[in-house]
Amino acid sequence: MKPIILECTTREQCHEIGVLARQIWTEHYAPITGLPQVEYMLDKFQSPEAIARQIHDEGYRYFAAFLDGKMVGYCAVQKDAAASIFLSKFYMSRDVRGQGIGKQLLHHAISACRPPCQPSGSVTVWLTVNKRNETSIAVYRKLGFRITNELVTDIGNGYVMDDYRLEMTYNAG
Repeated sequence: MKPIILECTTREQCHEIGVLARQIWTEHYAPITGLPQVEYMLDKFQSPEAIARQIHDEGYRYFAAFLDGKMVGYCAVQKDAAASIFLSKFYMSRDVRGQGIGKQLLHHAISACRPPCQPSGSVTVWLTVNKRNETSIAVYRKLGFRITNELVTDIGNGYVMDDYRLEMTYNAG
């Protein structure tokens, strides 16, 4: 199934991502972290306002996959100071998981964020994932990521993220 993948920059697109984020996060993360932390993180990191701020002020690029005009997944990437790419967000609706759409979205986003002077060759892509999120860790491993570190990050309001850092070397072509 071939999705349409678009970069999201408008207020309407930020709102649509926020709606999809709430659906995915509530379903997937409430059993892992509890609903209060999910609500806090959605408000802080995935509200339409937070997404717009990340795009306009923090150098994030958001991409979304659409099937039949419906947004079914999204990701956010950011180039970092080490010339690698931080995969900050990568989420797919439950009904399209396992169909290869997420892999297409990921490849599109990484390719779009490569430095212009390096359109080919390899680049390091990294992300963080909750240590108890076994399903996502398995997907990331299948995509070629490997665990490189453990991180505990205070995100405020008494919540911490207890994560693994995963990395992969992405080769164009």
